[in-house]
Amino acid sequence: MKQNTRAIAGVGLFTAIVLVLQLTGAAIKFGVFSITLTLAPIIIGAAIYGLGAGTWLGLVFGIAVLISGDASAFLTVNPVGTVLTVLLKGALAGLAAGAVYKAIENKNKLGAVITAGITAPVVNTGVFLIGCLLFFMPTINEWAAAAGVESAGKFIITGMVGVNFLVELAVNLVLSTVIVRIINVLQKQMKKNNN
Repeated sequence: MKQNTRAIAGVGLFTAIVLVLQLTGAAIKFGVFSITLTLAPIIIGAAIYGLGAGTWLGLVFGIAVLISGDASAFLTVNPVGTVLTVLLKGALAGLAAGAVYKAIENKNKLGAVITAGITAPVVNTGVFLIGCLLFFMPTINEWAAAAGVESAGKFIITGMVGVNFLVELAVNLVLSTVIVRIINVLQKQMKKNNN
């Protein structure tokens, strides 16, 4: 019971962090979209509290993206496709990062965090790209033509996700050692409190 209460409180705290980071971070833009600063707490939450927590935190991230207006350009084109893409990319990024972390953590905690830190933005961006292909290609073709870019693929990579992905990846890799320390401290504290 005591451990469940701590887990609920911990996931609640990470939920608040994800919301605050996404809602305030939506103002920091590189290109068309804001940089996702919320992947680090999603990774930490998944590492400490498990895959369900990672998935939940990713879903909260997706909801915050929709609330922040970060997906407004897509909402006007295809509301259902936008909601599906945004919620899936967040939830799957949290789930995948947590799964990778759990698979590697007993062998090498730093390696687990680095791999999870790579996995989260790859899945987040990958699902976004799949959503673009499934729901928004005619509109993206129009945007590319209006920007004077000869192909929608080039426009997506250079104008929509390229810089964002690289910054998100760099932030996660830089924070990896910090994340490992936070996880170690929190896990030691939780073990100490359970004794």
